[in-house]
Amino acid sequence: MSPDPLVAVLLGGPSSEREVSLSSGAECVKALKAAGFRVTEIDPGAGIAAQLAEAAPDVVFNALHGRGGEDGAVQGILEWMRIPYTHSGVAASALAMDKQKSKAVLAWAGLPVMESRIVSRDEAEAAHVLPPPYVVKPNNEGSSVGVYLVQEGANAPPKLAATMPAEVMVETFAPGREMTTAVMDGKALTVTDILTDGWYDYDAKYRPGGSRHVIPAEIPAEIFAACMDYAERAHRALGCRGMSRTDFRWDEARGLDGLILLEVNTQPGLTPTSLAPEQAAHCGYSFPELCRWMVEDASCAR
Repeated sequence: MSPDPLVAVLLGGPSSEREVSLSSGAECVKALKAAGFRVTEIDPGAGIAAQLAEAAPDVVFNALHGRGGEDGAVQGILEWMRIPYTHSGVAASALAMDKQKSKAVLAWAGLPVMESRIVSRDEAEAAHVLPPPYVVKPNNEGSSVGVYLVQEGANAPPKLAATMPAEVMVETFAPGREMTTAVMDGKALTVTDILTDGWYDYDAKYRPGGSRHVIPAEIPAEIFAACMDYAERAHRALGCRGMSRTDFRWDEARGLDGLILLEVNTQPGLTPTSLAPEQAAHCGYSFPELCRWMVEDASCAR
C-alpha cells in the first residue's frame, strides 16, 4: 500500500438494500477521512469496472449491501482488477449470501441451525410447507428484506408480495431472544442482546430507537461463551475474512439446546445504529480506528 493511499468507498448500488448501503457508506467516508485517508466515493452501476479504472484507488472499502455487493459479484471484479478490498472474498461472500447453502456448511461444521427448505413461491402460497410457526424469506437477501412470519395456528400460508423471488426459503421459526456476535480478524468481540417491541425487522434494525442493544449481553456464561465460539467457528467454516457478524436466537427455557445460529453476515452494517461497530467500540476501537483497520486488512486473491 502506498504511503498516502486513495480509498474508494463503494456505496449505494442497485440492490434492495441501497438505502442501508448509502447510510453505511456515508459513515465510512467520514470515518476514513478522520483517520487520515484520501477518500473517493463510487456509487456503482453497470460500468463499475470503468468507474474503478477511472478512480484508480489503492484500496476499495466495500460498503455495498445485498445482491451484487456482498454476494461475490463485485468481489470478483476487484479480484480481476487486482485491487485490494475489505471484507470477505468471492467464495465466502457468495456462500454466506446463499442462506440454504451456508446453513448446510454450518451444519456440517457442527453448528445448530433450523430446518429449512427452498420451494417455489407458488408452493409457499399454496399450503404450509412446514408446520407453523415458520418464516418465509428470500434465500439471498439481507437486512430482513421480504421476511414473513407465519404464526402458530395460522390457517393459511402467507400471500407473498410480487417483489419476492420465484424461489424462497421456508424455515422453522426459532423462538427466543435475538443476539449477535461480531468477529474481527478471526476473534469474537462480545455478545449483544437485541431488545425490540416485536419482530426484529428492517425498521427495527435501521430506525433510530427501533431496537435497544444490551452490550455485553446479560446472559449465562455458558450461553455467552457458546455465542463467541459458534461465531468464530462459523467465520472459519465459511472462509470469511475481516469482519463478520453471526446472528442467534436463544430460547431460555431450553438452555444451551435453545441456542440457534440464524445466519452469518459477511458485510455487517456500518450505520449509526449498527451492531458490529458498537461491539468494536465496546472493545476499544473508535469508528475511525475500525475503518482504518479494515483498510489495512484489505486484500485480494483470497
